[in-house]
Amino acid sequence: MKQSDQGESGETTEPAESFRFGVGDRVCLLQSVPYLKTADPMPMLRPPDLVATGEVGAVSEIRPRDQLAVRFRRGTFLLSVRDLRPASGND
Repeated sequence: MKQSDQGESGETTEPAESFRFGVGDRVCLLQSVPYLKTADPMPMLRPPDLVATGEVGAVSEIRPRDQLAVRFRRGTFLLSVRDLRPASGND
């Protein structure tokens, strides 16, 4: 690990959440978002009601800045890791 990657306490400055999910992991939407951004090569903004709170999807790609491309029933959307949680067996 480089010295520039460490904070004053010796810990990395990367948020722990950025490494919590992997491709193929099942995740749930924690809260409604103001809009959904498609994960297409030419992204579009879509209404938030396409994905319900608590809906389960699968991580299909990890993007920079703690963004994940998640495949839901009605499309693949870019979401922040802060808006997601791992899906449990009950979901």
